[in-house]
Amino acid sequence: MTDTPQRPLRVLAAMSGGVDSAVAAARAAEAGHDVTGVHLALSANPQSFRTGARGCCTIEDSRDARRAADVIGIPFYVWDLAERFREDVVEDFIAEYEAGRTPNPCLRCNEKIKFAALLDKALALGFDAVCTGHYATIVTLDDGTRELHRASDMAKDQSYVLGVLDEKQLAHAMFPLGDTLTTKDEIRAEAERRGLAVAKKPDSHDICFIADGDTQGFLARRLGKAEGDIVDESGAVLGTHEGAYGYTVGQRKGLRIGTPAPDGKPRYVLDISPVTNTVTVGPAASLDVRALTAVKPRWCGTAPTGPGTYTAQLRAHGGETEVTAELTDGELHVTFTDPVRGVAPGQAIVLYEGTRVVGSATIASTTRTTTSVA
Repeated sequence: MTDTPQRPLRVLAAMSGGVDSAVAAARAAEAGHDVTGVHLALSANPQSFRTGARGCCTIEDSRDARRAADVIGIPFYVWDLAERFREDVVEDFIAEYEAGRTPNPCLRCNEKIKFAALLDKALALGFDAVCTGHYATIVTLDDGTRELHRASDMAKDQSYVLGVLDEKQLAHAMFPLGDTLTTKDEIRAEAERRGLAVAKKPDSHDICFIADGDTQGFLARRLGKAEGDIVDESGAVLGTHEGAYGYTVGQRKGLRIGTPAPDGKPRYVLDISPVTNTVTVGPAASLDVRALTAVKPRWCGTAPTGPGTYTAQLRAHGGETEVTAELTDGELHVTFTDPVRGVAPGQAIVLYEGTRVVGSATIASTTRTTTSVA
């Protein structure tokens, strides 16, 4: 099997204005592909998104992307996907929090924007593939089918946020950075050698459409304040909050509970009820999850049949844990070999066989070791 295309392709390189996407576009061009750069304008008012050299949604970022394309020597365009981004990513993010769930907007952006809206437009214009700066690897099998695998360097692996890609999308995806064991410093050094001004540009770690990084404040502005109770597992009121949407399962800081727990140990958010606007807190042990049910599965290839043993990843930067999983009536039922903590409805669970990404699904409910369902 191989992960190298057999012929030059017409490639549309998504250029965020950061160093990774710039180097990815340069490598694709250097490999002999016919590359065109495109920057996605994701906000009708770019100043409402992140400011400064942080990475993907500002006017400054589009200018950085254009300069990189000029150095690489490829055509460059800016495509306006602001309305689609607002509907599919920003509004989805708000609605999920309002419903008491914890979404991953980067995963949703990959699914709905970069490998749906962008890819559809690219194919309609005659491009063969969309290239991004993600750290993941695509392996082409002898029969021509493709698999998504972890990046060669696990420290930079981003396959979790790509677990929503289906077989058709993988057939038209390209990740030039995923199969090299280079460090981020080496990627920056490569960018500098290529004359790319983004070589020293800081990485982005925040949600791009929350300019100040204050998620709770952003949600309060969009949803309004709604005072409710913070209660313990017995239902006793311990304090109040200004909106249950501002909390997530597993959260410890910012609870503002004046009364300490009887044992003196920290309390954590165990459950969020948007119906009663109640946040339930309790000890860390009550976070232990032994099973979950996930919905809206998306498979990176053929859907698995029957129960199977896999490893699972529950967060973008989390580790792997062993599970058994089975798809029944469109729902994924997962049991953990060892209990895990801090699993929140709305998060994605991504299944792996070795380094291969099997697929992903959205967590709908969890079964805990000490309580029944969250």
